[in-house]
Amino acid sequence: MKKIFILFLLLASSVFAGGPAGQVDLTMTWVGFAGLAIFVIGYYFVAMEEKYHLDKAKPALFMGTFIFMLIALYYSIHDMDMDLVHAQAQHLILEIAEIFFFLFVAMTYIETMLHMNVFESLKHNLVSKGYTYRQLFWITGFLAFFISPIADNLTTALILSTVLITIEQKNKKFLVPAAINVVVAANAGGAWSPFGDITTLMAWTSGKGEFVDFLFLFPASVLGYLATAFLLSKVVPNEKPDFDAEAEKAPVMMKGAGMVIALGVFTIFCAVMSHQVLHLPAMWGMMFGLSLLKLYAYRLKKVHKTPLNIFESMSKIENNTLLFFFGILAAVGALYFIGWLALASVVYNPDVLGPTWSNIGVGFLSAIVDNVPVMSAVLKASPEMGIDQWMLVTLTAGVGGSLISFGSAAGVGVMGKLPGIYTFGAHMKYSWMILVGYIISCSVWYIQYQVLGWYIPHS
Repeated sequence: MKKIFILFLLLASSVFAGGPAGQVDLTMTWVGFAGLAIFVIGYYFVAMEEKYHLDKAKPALFMGTFIFMLIALYYSIHDMDMDLVHAQAQHLILEIAEIFFFLFVAMTYIETMLHMNVFESLKHNLVSKGYTYRQLFWITGFLAFFISPIADNLTTALILSTVLITIEQKNKKFLVPAAINVVVAANAGGAWSPFGDITTLMAWTSGKGEFVDFLFLFPASVLGYLATAFLLSKVVPNEKPDFDAEAEKAPVMMKGAGMVIALGVFTIFCAVMSHQVLHLPAMWGMMFGLSLLKLYAYRLKKVHKTPLNIFESMSKIENNTLLFFFGILAAVGALYFIGWLALASVVYNPDVLGPTWSNIGVGFLSAIVDNVPVMSAVLKASPEMGIDQWMLVTLTAGVGGSLISFGSAAGVGVMGKLPGIYTFGAHMKYSWMILVGYIISCSVWYIQYQVLGWYIPHS
């Protein structure tokens, strides 16, 4: 118990405590304290989005840009080397751009498929088959687990929470455990794919693991999810929902929808090949896939007289999500430049906690703070770890976000879709079930990586 308590104290410090090698330490200067204060206040408003009805992208973008401007001002006032600021900002822009454009293309494909009734058709097929609540619980959970590695956990959770509210609008005995199931499944499914979660995407694009390395997390992800889902399923009623299949007209997918799905899969393949084989950024393959989508839309219009406006799909993208990621990554980058990430490497030292306990603690911290800034802080601090430990922190940052309802983008998204039903209190009622799954995931990782050595070691 004492070890766990120390773990929380040190990890809480580590997120706000590193700087580039050879960089001037600004932590004890006015810009150091100002930057830290702006981050803490800004992140308070990010976390309290529901209370103040203030979109989280606004405080994130403000603190991300403003802290860097203060750093540049400090360097200018003290006649320091401005090239250092410029180089760090350029490096940060490159990091963010890779993630930004990757998500931009993925969201464009999702919006296009929504426009072409792909997900409406899926939704109708599910609710019209006469399944019981418990069967629908398992079906939506497995769909979330296997769709999120491709579509990302937030998009998957939003789609399947829409399915849930279509199936049932009032029965909380079904809706609450089913919503938790979707969040847990989406986060667990996203943890074993390089682009299933923003944290795994960050780790992949930072070169902490190859594409295949993340696939080795499948056993830990799926077994942890199944443990939580099994416990949750016991509280789901085993009866059929009221649904008149004859009264509800089945939606028809637009012409060319199948080809768009195939292009989406091929685009993911191009992203993998770009990063792993051609040594280009993953977003390069994604942008190539976007060009194919636009060319196919042109063909649909000219040959089949079917209008498909890709710019319309782009206009529906959740730009606030993209801007939030820009702001929060810029803010963490600024704290790194100032020097506030130094303690992270200390926490990972074998004589303090060591990498295993530290990475397990990252999961709990991700649930409280949100996994994006936590993972960004770990990547910036870049402690000396093998591929096994980098996969552990990827697993815990992704899966650990499920422990609290607002610990992940998927949880926040579902709370918005099911207001008054899927709440913080409703989630915490079953949080012990999620904790069981988290412990099992970490245990499976330990057996697989540390005992059996079943992974690809890197030299």
